[in-house]
Amino acid sequence: MVDVQGTVADGFEPVRDAFAANFARHGERGAAVVLYREGEKVVDLWGGTKTPDGGEDPDGGRKASGDGPEPWTQDTAQVVRSVTKGVAAAVPLLLHQRGQLDLDGRVSTYWPEFKAAGKERVLVRHLLAHRTGVPVLDTPLTPAEAIDGISGPRAVAAQQPVWEPGTAHGYHAQTYSWLLGELVRRVTGRTIGRWTAEEIARPLGLDLWLGLPEEQRGRVGRIAAVEALAAPAAQGPRLRPKRSVAEAYRDPESLTRRAFAAITPLPDENDPAYLAAELPASGGVATAEALARFYAALIGPLPSARTARSGGRLFAPATLTMARTEESAGPDRVLVVGTRFGLGYMLHGPACPLLGPGSFGHPGRGGSLAFADPEARIGFAYVTNGMRRGVTADPRAQALVRAVRTSLAAREA
Repeated sequence: MVDVQGTVADGFEPVRDAFAANFARHGERGAAVVLYREGEKVVDLWGGTKTPDGGEDPDGGRKASGDGPEPWTQDTAQVVRSVTKGVAAAVPLLLHQRGQLDLDGRVSTYWPEFKAAGKERVLVRHLLAHRTGVPVLDTPLTPAEAIDGISGPRAVAAQQPVWEPGTAHGYHAQTYSWLLGELVRRVTGRTIGRWTAEEIARPLGLDLWLGLPEEQRGRVGRIAAVEALAAPAAQGPRLRPKRSVAEAYRDPESLTRRAFAAITPLPDENDPAYLAAELPASGGVATAEALARFYAALIGPLPSARTARSGGRLFAPATLTMARTEESAGPDRVLVVGTRFGLGYMLHGPACPLLGPGSFGHPGRGGSLAFADPEARIGFAYVTNGMRRGVTADPRAQALVRAVRTSLAAREA
């Protein structure tokens, strides 16, 4: 039995039960879940270990003989893979809100080199909604090139689209890093990691980084693959990928395989150099508390926020509407299944079930999930170091979302 620690407000006990059950039912290793409602924290739970059973430390070394795995604590942070996209998407939206970026302007207006190879008509909103047509690279980058700050932007600027930009959508799993990061640098003169730190994380008091500082490395859980111990029989068939999806992941020539292989070989996500890089598609590091608080701040004020901007609220009402207004929907040319995107955010739907129709956020491949629901007035985050197969609907995250839904329904009954 895993000792689940933390607190839940009255009425949110189903979330604690679901969190504990994930360790027994789904092979959870180390994780945390936090829920904000109306700007106040009502769930704050953590449990398990931040290092694999072998006792590896966050820097990849070995602990002293006889030491067991290090426990997950309240301040443990975690690389959250594509959950990072939801944090990064706030940057261009806030720049638009401040009058510094035109979402209907051409990307090449800010980044002239980007117009090469038929991309002169790509709009900023196309980039955010995965409609740019550049989810793959004809010549993948090495892990070292992916994080050098030069090779990635140069590669996506030169890449010819694989569909006419703006006419279809497909998940830009890796290339989103260089597309978004370079756009922000051209507009602001700052890297996206620095902008996020100075304009979002520090004012809101968030333990959240796009580019992990060296002094924070000891807080980070070490990710590793896990397999489910068991799954409810009723859910078994739903969790199996469709044949077409499985085939797409196996086919080395498919857009699916090529999109996720834009960095080849796959980077070591526990490598300090990778964690220090500013990869807004996949390399963010955060606590569950920081992510839930971030999403709560997108939709409403935070009473304890250390900021003079709107009492801690990040998105003005018009920006919030834009963020979750559907821009892309239907068959995803990369993920194969039907997906829905607003401006940078995945929207509630069969491929990515969130709390309800108005929810917006982003999952991370392998398990983590963070989102907001303005109607329910909640910010939610679940982070894990136990990576499972799958991109958008991890059963551990879904169990927690169902428990939140149950708790809210009971309170309103």
